[in-house]
Amino acid sequence: MDLPEPLGALVAVGLAALLVMLRFDAERFGAAEYDEATSGHAPPLWRRLAWYGLGAAGILAIASLHPRPEGDLFLGPGDRGAALVGGFLYGAIGTGQAIAFAWLRYQHLRLPDPASYPGALLNSVATAFVDEGAFRGAILGLMLVAGIDPSVANLTQAMLYALSTRLGAPGRDRFMLVLALLIGLGGGWLTIATGGIAAAFLGHAVTRFAVFLCTGHAGQVALRGREVEDIERRRRPPEGWRVIGSR
Repeated sequence: MDLPEPLGALVAVGLAALLVMLRFDAERFGAAEYDEATSGHAPPLWRRLAWYGLGAAGILAIASLHPRPEGDLFLGPGDRGAALVGGFLYGAIGTGQAIAFAWLRYQHLRLPDPASYPGALLNSVATAFVDEGAFRGAILGLMLVAGIDPSVANLTQAMLYALSTRLGAPGRDRFMLVLALLIGLGGGWLTIATGGIAAAFLGHAVTRFAVFLCTGHAGQVALRGREVEDIERRRRPPEGWRVIGSR
């Protein structure tokens, strides 16, 4: 149901603002970067599903109510061939950086328990859909329709996205904040180049899942020296020492 153009555009702006607020609130839902156990307890599945559902519903509502969602807001695949090639290249680069980061930080890949893979895959795909539809789709498209220079619009939506992940909060690894900014910039560039969000969605989902596989985290990498194995290593006696005491 397309609304008249001025009304449809205003509704899209309002819904896009709500999606940004939802992204800021991902921590409370235990979704996106926060889809992992904290204090020994995994986030409830129903709460994460609610976040995914609200985000998807907002994007679908924008696509249904805006008069030109694919042309103006990139809410479509765009050039399918270019999207496929660009998305896989983006994903390959994202996977490479995840492997490199894990090797530099841990000197190995911290492969998580295979039982956690289905949930992590769902989180990666659903989060990528919400993020790309909201930021590289609606927000970037609305700024371009308003006449903002494409480079300025892309930088603005990427910075807004990086801030909305809350990865810049104290006590969080700055690499993940930089990665979020690069995801925003790269996804925005691909979206403009291909005319749709498909390439950015594919590359984002692959990158997010690769980070999980390589670091064992959904997106909140522990600070250096604070991983479980680092703490356990510090508790052990130095090499060559023998602990003497009662049994």
